[in-house]
Amino acid sequence: MNHRDTCGRFCARALVAAIAAVGFASFAHAQQKEIKLGVIYDYTGAFAAGGSAAAGIGTKAAIDMINERGGIEGYKLKATYADAQSKAEVAINEMTRLLDQEKVDIVMGVFSSAHCVPMAQQMDARKKFFWANVCVASAVLKDKKLQYVFRPQVHSDQFGEASCTFLQENAKAKLGKEAKDLKVAVIYEDGPYGAGVASGNEAKCKSLGMNMVLKEGYAATSPDLSSLITKLRRAQPDVILHTGYNPDITLFWRQAKEQGLKWSALIGHGAGYGQYDKLREAFGKDAEFIYNVDPVAAQLLDPKSLKPGLGDITKEMIKRYTAEIKDRKVDEIPPHVSMGFNQSWILFTDVIPRAIKKYGGIDPEALRKASLETDIPVGGTIQGYGVKFFPPGTPMSGQNERSSPVVMQYIGGDTKIVWPAAIKTADPVLPLPKGHTYAR
Repeated sequence: MNHRDTCGRFCARALVAAIAAVGFASFAHAQQKEIKLGVIYDYTGAFAAGGSAAAGIGTKAAIDMINERGGIEGYKLKATYADAQSKAEVAINEMTRLLDQEKVDIVMGVFSSAHCVPMAQQMDARKKFFWANVCVASAVLKDKKLQYVFRPQVHSDQFGEASCTFLQENAKAKLGKEAKDLKVAVIYEDGPYGAGVASGNEAKCKSLGMNMVLKEGYAATSPDLSSLITKLRRAQPDVILHTGYNPDITLFWRQAKEQGLKWSALIGHGAGYGQYDKLREAFGKDAEFIYNVDPVAAQLLDPKSLKPGLGDITKEMIKRYTAEIKDRKVDEIPPHVSMGFNQSWILFTDVIPRAIKKYGGIDPEALRKASLETDIPVGGTIQGYGVKFFPPGTPMSGQNERSSPVVMQYIGGDTKIVWPAAIKTADPVLPLPKGHTYAR
């Protein structure tokens, strides 16, 4: 064997080893690519118990599940979680920190519309990508012409419309009155969230011919709502449509009881009204028969009505939530868990893969283009609704045009869907039965 042959074989093996090493290093580098997420919720303060903390748990569950499945197209999700502390100025400061110091690629989450409205405008002005999981105020997007803000979530105009439509469909059969004879009062916290829902209530109820006897807002931090309750007693509405957070809801119900305010039905709209466990802790048996308008809690839907496999995703979400929050019945798991999880899942399984494969990465422009091509049919998400975003040039550009809320009622310790009729799981109890503390 001559030296040249030996060197040839040795060098060939060395070259193969070197190529393999380079290949392995490149593979390892590819596996280490990250998508940096800035997740903002209120983990402390008044909004935490109103649904924000629950949404945060749902969002984290989605992030963890995606990473456990290997990430997205070679990328791992790296999340930095920020506490807005139920304060708008803190939310904005955290957004700025996440962008400038943490260098995140995407900001997502956000519970309060009062935080969401200014945040969305600042994110868009900086041409950064913002994905809104929970905040519902139509004012976040309406006539704003934002390019890099997308919301698969329901918006507040739809909340307001749903409760009035539900009443119109049940007025005669349940309350023995034509819609035009129904006396309705609208009360709301006067931030973007409450005002947005209230505007939807007013427009829809009036269009259906209902008699609106009172519409009044109040500060969510108000220490006394007795003057509002006095006005309600004078107006004597059949139905009260209420939009509030958490402490203000408790205050209203307590003072209403003290002053003897009665009603045939009270319909809440998300936030504090979506936290059945908290309502039961505060009101006991009086929490029976409260209504809540919200995107549906995924565990209440029949998995057979959804795309195959989504039922299993919901089960895993519930498993992770219950492991985090002990001693909670499945029926008491708030819809905000599904909101935080579902919108995240849409981003991770539909938008980001398309941005990477079709548009070459995860920069804001790639994510914007990928979002505008989202086309998920009804039944294609764990909350039942589909996803397609209104395009630029439309009043609600960036909003999911296929989103829809439901009307739920707390009956016998369980959460039941009572509207729309196509998916209801119980007939509504309307009016309040005799003997209930607030029954007229």
